[in-house]
Amino acid sequence: MLLTITTTHRPATDLGFLLHKHPGRAQAFDLAFGRAHVFYPEASEERCTAALLLEIAPIGLVRGRQGSGEGAILEQYVSDRPYVASSFMSVAIAQVYGTALNGRCSARPELASARIPLEATVAALPSRGGEQMLRRLFEPLGYTVGVRGRMLDERFPEWGGSPYHTLTLESERRLSELLTHLYVLVPVLDDQKHYWVGQEEIEKLLRRGEGWLADHPARDLIVSRYLKRQRGLAREAIRRLAGEEEGDPDASAEARDEEESRVEERVGLHEQRLGTVLSVLRQSGARRVLDLGCGEGRLIQLLLRDRSFTEIVGMDVSHAALERAGERLHLDRLPPSDRKRVKLIHGSLAYRDRRLSGYDAAAVVEVIEHLDPYRLSAFERALFEAARPRTVVLTTPNIEYNVRWETLPAGRFRHRDHRFEWSRREFREWSAGVAERHGYSVRYLPVGPEDPEVGPPTQMAVFSLGREVG
Repeated sequence: MLLTITTTHRPATDLGFLLHKHPGRAQAFDLAFGRAHVFYPEASEERCTAALLLEIAPIGLVRGRQGSGEGAILEQYVSDRPYVASSFMSVAIAQVYGTALNGRCSARPELASARIPLEATVAALPSRGGEQMLRRLFEPLGYTVGVRGRMLDERFPEWGGSPYHTLTLESERRLSELLTHLYVLVPVLDDQKHYWVGQEEIEKLLRRGEGWLADHPARDLIVSRYLKRQRGLAREAIRRLAGEEEGDPDASAEARDEEESRVEERVGLHEQRLGTVLSVLRQSGARRVLDLGCGEGRLIQLLLRDRSFTEIVGMDVSHAALERAGERLHLDRLPPSDRKRVKLIHGSLAYRDRRLSGYDAAAVVEVIEHLDPYRLSAFERALFEAARPRTVVLTTPNIEYNVRWETLPAGRFRHRDHRFEWSRREFREWSAGVAERHGYSVRYLPVGPEDPEVGPPTQMAVFSLGREVG
């Protein structure tokens, strides 16, 4: 069970200060289930790698357990637990890297709060859901995700692929964030825990999930798996993440499920979409953000709650929508510090606008499908060529998913004002062309429940400014 963390921050050996483990010597730590070793395969000014290797005692894992029959005992001893990343890895991170996990560094306090280039590799990670699940969990957090799969046996390819993957995450962020995400999500991917899960696990999850879990598009899945699918615990955790007050303790789970199913199409997808956009904007490090086609200001409302966004500009072609946005945001009653952060302007996405230049990020949420197709080239130039934010988060419906909407007549768009709706292939072809023409890289994220045949109801492209076009 191996986790490596690499940085190219100069001097790279500062990683030793952050982890409180000296690069010049190997160290070993006794754990309840085995031993953890920390060593540095490389340690120079330019590049430094810290390795956390766990040795699990297989006999210790089953000693004292109840079993019936020879087969049950054999199954307990022959397992993947000593070799793959799981909740044992999370415990080791907390015990061996606890100070770094909590974001403290007495020797270099400014370093603990700094965003530095990091690369983490987990050598053997079980993923119930395969590569798609790995990307679903980590890409919304802003990581560049690399996944290498394995065959069950290279000699027998007909046996298919193994459930184990090598995961690589790259990002520029605080080390404590990286460790926190691994601490929570590794056992979620494994979908097992080696210890009893009770009420205290909710507190642990809320503490480690602060600032990112509430808005993660896979929040409910993460909570359910982290709490070993105990529905009562999961409902309480989700309620607290959503900031809701205590509900009626006598309400049945069936009634709650029925209510959720009634509002899922009407409310759930919209909330997931905005939550995903918000998460991507946070992870991009943006401080000055545009909401283009802001409508009634629902995304702006979420952005205002996060103090890391210092300037928020909402633009819409409709005066009426801007008036409703102002009412929703209570602009006339906002504290002066918040009122300075937000501005609503009237404008069109089809024209270049100097007011939009110089921003860190732009969100274009369910907007382009309202444009006539011949206007897309003008929109593209206005945003990607003239305004040129570092990050653009753009969503649009996936027309392939429309067959899953029972209330939608065949061949109809989701809204009468939509000028077009794209398939996944059409959207990716357009997005790749935009990125190529204007020097951006692009990645894609699903929004909403992903159907194995027709994909997610909403598709998202995240454009990041990379090479300059010559």
